[in-house]
Amino acid sequence: MKVFRNFSDYPSQRPLALSLGMFDGVHLGHKCIIDELKKVGSAHNLETAILTFWPHPRFVFNPNEDLKLLNTLDEKTLLMEKYGINNLFLKEFDEEFRNLTGEEFVRQILFDKLNVKYLIIGYDHSFGKNKSGNFELLQKLSKELDFEVEQMEAINIHENNISSTKIRNALLAGNILEANEMLGYSYSVSGTVVHGKKLGRTIGYPTANIETENIKLLPRKGAYIVETFVNDQLYKGMLSVGTNPTVNGDKLTVEVYILDFEGDIYDEKITVKFRDFLHEEIKFEGLEKLIERLDEDKSLTENFIF
Repeated sequence: MKVFRNFSDYPSQRPLALSLGMFDGVHLGHKCIIDELKKVGSAHNLETAILTFWPHPRFVFNPNEDLKLLNTLDEKTLLMEKYGINNLFLKEFDEEFRNLTGEEFVRQILFDKLNVKYLIIGYDHSFGKNKSGNFELLQKLSKELDFEVEQMEAINIHENNISSTKIRNALLAGNILEANEMLGYSYSVSGTVVHGKKLGRTIGYPTANIETENIKLLPRKGAYIVETFVNDQLYKGMLSVGTNPTVNGDKLTVEVYILDFEGDIYDEKITVKFRDFLHEEIKFEGLEKLIERLDEDKSLTENFIF
């Protein structure tokens, strides 16, 4: 997969089947669009492409909003490559770009610079200044500019439309199974292992403290069953998102106890994939009660079918 940060770097003599949007999460709804792009590309001898924005436009419109995303840029890029996209355009949502009307965007970017011959958009997608671009505009311009346009239907699970917002809400409620079902894969968090207070090792549960990217959404505070990837090896793990209230902690941390693992992994990058919710964050009366619950959680994790 080729990644472009400037439209001018793309050799526009190669015609494209393209879709555009944030694609946060690259969930099952997005994957349906990608699958359709690949089908159309094969049928019409077109390369496939996704045009997405980085950073998220909401950071531009609402700089004080504490928006958290389902994917880091690296995660989104890897998912696009995994799903077979040929070209990924990462456009900065700058002042000049945000002031393009929908029609200007189609003519100046999609037609003149990218040579789009087939455009696929989501069921509720709009674009351009004041959301002036929509499916009706694309249908009108497609005749003049000689490209085809297709609008995808919403993808439903249990009679609910899949969306990035619904997945965020599910994660924030601790509904891991629901979120994973909409994503089509297990939600993951990656980061560097950093030094913590090292309390866990004193009670028989040494944990790896994961320093995550600030923009990455963390699920609801609580304990989770996770898959843990360390040096390309898979281990079962039990993970805590919280402030360690039993010992009067005040800083939000992400800590994972890796079953059947020993070794020094400070400063190494690890990935955890959330598989199920164990329980909400609890302030125990003392360390003995904490250890009892950790023992229970460990048993549940050991018996969990991955």
